[in-house]
Amino acid sequence: MAAARDQLLDVIRGLMAGQSPPLHALVVPSEDAHQSEYVSEQDKRREFISGFTGSAGLALITMNEALLWTDGRYFLQATQQLSNRWKLMRMGEDPPVEAWIADNLADGAAIGINPWCISVDSAQRYEHAFSKKHQTLFQLSIDLVDEVWMDRPPVEPRPVIVHPVEFAGRSVSEKIKELREKLLHEKATAIIITALDEVAWLYNIRGSDVDYSPVVHSYAIVTLHSAFFYVDKRKVTAEVQKYMVENGIDIRDYEMVQSDVSLLASGNLKSFVHGENDINVEGSKIWIDSASCCLALYSKLSPHQVLALQSPVALPKAVKNATELDGLRKAHIRDGAAVVQYLSWLDNQMQENYGASGYFSEIKGSHKKGISATKLTEVSVSDKLEGFRATKEHFRGLSFPTISSVGPNAAVIHYKPEASTCSEMDADKIYLCDSGAQYLDGTTDITRTVHFGKPLEHEKSCYTAVLKGHIALDIAVFPNGTTGHALDILSRAPLWREGLDYRHGTGHGIGSYLNVHEGLTDRSSSN
Repeated sequence: MAAARDQLLDVIRGLMAGQSPPLHALVVPSEDAHQSEYVSEQDKRREFISGFTGSAGLALITMNEALLWTDGRYFLQATQQLSNRWKLMRMGEDPPVEAWIADNLADGAAIGINPWCISVDSAQRYEHAFSKKHQTLFQLSIDLVDEVWMDRPPVEPRPVIVHPVEFAGRSVSEKIKELREKLLHEKATAIIITALDEVAWLYNIRGSDVDYSPVVHSYAIVTLHSAFFYVDKRKVTAEVQKYMVENGIDIRDYEMVQSDVSLLASGNLKSFVHGENDINVEGSKIWIDSASCCLALYSKLSPHQVLALQSPVALPKAVKNATELDGLRKAHIRDGAAVVQYLSWLDNQMQENYGASGYFSEIKGSHKKGISATKLTEVSVSDKLEGFRATKEHFRGLSFPTISSVGPNAAVIHYKPEASTCSEMDADKIYLCDSGAQYLDGTTDITRTVHFGKPLEHEKSCYTAVLKGHIALDIAVFPNGTTGHALDILSRAPLWREGLDYRHGTGHGIGSYLNVHEGLTDRSSSN
């Protein structure tokens, strides 16, 4: 597989040379048309061409080199997965991609990009870096990776589901009314919403277009008088159709968003529900979130009419209402019970099959390894955990692939065990389980690190330092407005004293039956 993938690099370079103008480099981001952290199988272009399966990263293909940028969570994983035709670029240590291009490619070089898969912020940052050598960011009409991806997974029309107010806490009409008040405050007549979890939250809908994230591939445009929902209509049931009409929302084909943005820009976007145009008031603005809006849609607007601010949906989505908070607590109680059931079961199994001393047994060390022993693996035990969760009320699946890891694998931050290659459980090695679930009333993410035998002194020292950091953060008293970034040092200080650190965030926000990673500014938080 790796050899075949490497051969595709040469095929892509041929396609690059055949473009007009010929491309000197091709950027292959991880993101989809909505700048999502986690994407559907058919959108995993960077994974397909590089072989690196982490959720964050960017590939750059030049006529002579292939480079892969990723963050500290994935350094170890990337070194294991990339072939020798790829060079790993470590974010935070190596120059960012735009600086590398500016410094290493020729004057006037053309760098190709799928304009749907790059945000306005990123595109503008690239163009600024390229300007000193008159390099250009060229918007491709076709994705060159798609051209060589012969067995690309097909799009499956999975149904849109209405998320009941009993779980959402607020109605669609309330949310849209509040959103329009914010538009008026900023003297904007419309907003284009591209982030999948924001569309889902605003319209109180959910789906299953992306594994582990209950979102729908869709866009929303909301004006002062109209609201539009852009989606593959094969996903829209009669119930959803009725629901949207009742809430004054036009359902449009997913592909129409590009032409409708052009109509919006000219003041000619007409609502089927309201039967009239939304008049474009002189001097008014169209709101976009430049961190999530793609270059393809932005290019349909005139720069002078754009209001580029953080989405007004982001904060009310992040600040959970009373119903969502209640659901979050209840979901965590059920989820915690499942995890305790799992750890109790696993402890017993480690005694019976591997001679572990046991924590939950009254008689320590009563079992002997090798007597009718059943082989336990990282995958088989994580499947058991999912089984415990599946018995709980409102369970709808996992919130991310379970990180079930033994010994050295526990050091791979986003380790994903595979049945054919994963490690067997071992009573003499540390075991880490980072996992979470989706429930109708909340999303969970929980990590536990245990040892069934006698841990090494270094393992105990590391574990204790992490515990001290947790306690320091838990008992901290701080002024209103203090950011998580400012508090981060409290959790790291005990590790720093031991010469240790970790290459990921200390924590992250969690959606309400939405994305497991939810943040207003840091979109690369870790599990």
